[in-house]
Amino acid sequence: MRILLFYPNLYGMNTLPPAMGLFTSILRKEGHIVDLFDTTVYQGLYDSIDTDKQKSDNLSARPYDDSILRKYAKNTSAEEDFKNKVKKFAPELIAMSATEDMYPIGVNLLSALGEDRPPVVAGGVFPTFAPEMTIQCAKNKIDMVLRGEGEETLPELCRRMEEGKDISDLDGLFMIKEDRKIKNRLPKPVDINSLPLPDYSLFEESRFYRPMQGQLRRMLPITTVKGCPYTCQYCNSPAQKDIYKSSGFTFFRKKHINLVSKELKYCLEKYKADSFYFWADTFLCWDDKEFEDFCDMYSEFRLPFWIQTRAENITEYRFKKLKEIGLLRVAFGIEHGNEEFRKKVLLRKIKNSTIIDNLKIVTDLKIPISVNNIIGFPTETRKLAFDTIGLNRQINSDGINAYAYTPFCGTPLRRLSEKLGYIEKNSLARCINRPTMISMPHFPKEEIEGIRRCFVLYVKMPKNRWKDIEAAEKLTPQGDLIWKELKDECLNKYMNYGDSENNEKEKIL
Repeated sequence: MRILLFYPNLYGMNTLPPAMGLFTSILRKEGHIVDLFDTTVYQGLYDSIDTDKQKSDNLSARPYDDSILRKYAKNTSAEEDFKNKVKKFAPELIAMSATEDMYPIGVNLLSALGEDRPPVVAGGVFPTFAPEMTIQCAKNKIDMVLRGEGEETLPELCRRMEEGKDISDLDGLFMIKEDRKIKNRLPKPVDINSLPLPDYSLFEESRFYRPMQGQLRRMLPITTVKGCPYTCQYCNSPAQKDIYKSSGFTFFRKKHINLVSKELKYCLEKYKADSFYFWADTFLCWDDKEFEDFCDMYSEFRLPFWIQTRAENITEYRFKKLKEIGLLRVAFGIEHGNEEFRKKVLLRKIKNSTIIDNLKIVTDLKIPISVNNIIGFPTETRKLAFDTIGLNRQINSDGINAYAYTPFCGTPLRRLSEKLGYIEKNSLARCINRPTMISMPHFPKEEIEGIRRCFVLYVKMPKNRWKDIEAAEKLTPQGDLIWKELKDECLNKYMNYGDSENNEKEKIL
């Protein structure tokens, strides 16, 4: 069977998606002919932004040379290229994997195919939580949805289609046929220790590179964990854990260390990786033995690697060991700076003092860190947003991300946003790098966006400049001019980096 994998995405956003590499490998092993259409390489797609460049322009990340990425960027029409790909490859099935915020890109491109198109199946987190919305918003461009993980159900769907067999009882299937809904049970979560090595050979050369710490690296993702043991109310991971639990399954799984080692060697040999991104919501969710096994294993490689984890998981011992074997950088999710709000609304039960003290352990080791924050949570106020700024001012981070709250389907805070009338039901979430989509009378969109773009200025510059920064919040030509001037000043005088011996933090206190 001829299958076209379809990955709608903004230009330059995110590293290689492990799921698409796995689907390629699994389907090829089943004897299918597989091709890929990935929109990540298209500049200017539907007025998309270069999210990595936006981060460096906003001082959230170090500046970097993107000439390699621009060399391989496509400036042709994605719609025409997609139509030509479908015409030339002649797929018998298009399998689209899309997050909620990228879903409109996929639907727009599918619309370009017209009525004479092959069947389309959609999968991913968004179709899992909102299968009916997935189909209805597509306006007859998507025929069916596979809920849950598709590593086993997608090849089974292809097998049945190829053999002309009935698909109506396939686990995870959702479809609307002659006004009748078919919604089958979730498939059992896959055994991540039984999956083949991913096949990334269909991706463009530029997709193997990621900006990290001021330079482009040939960085490949390595999955160590699927799922997350925590309960953050804005995130899809705990929501997935809950829906699988209601079906009698455990969603949180860890990969065996020997298989992690096997994948590392494979990516080094086949794809010439020079660094790795360990794909896990919370990298340090291992027990002591698992951690020691990882360190012993990775000491053979000692290549730079990047992780994300939580402040609760920090110990000096662990981070000393990680630095010894190649830890390049760590991302931490802080999200909000008010303890009570964080505890009651986000269900993140950690004290500010713990966050400050534990992150200091990492920065004192000269390990660079970035911190992630969210502005505009439902019921949040301007004062609460400045509590987040206040907490960040006590952390010596060199990467500070401030995203607009995004109400993804399936999350508790999405339901709260709908209940309070902050968003319309069946409205699609936008990219986290875009301005907020929720409307709160006490905290207007423009104010949220103004704080978001000035977030790093408020964190890094002295408080006696805050009046000037407040003027830069205004989304007007005059506000834009002030913002640019302050941004240049901040970059030249107040930005310091976690791996530098020149710590200038005293300038901002």
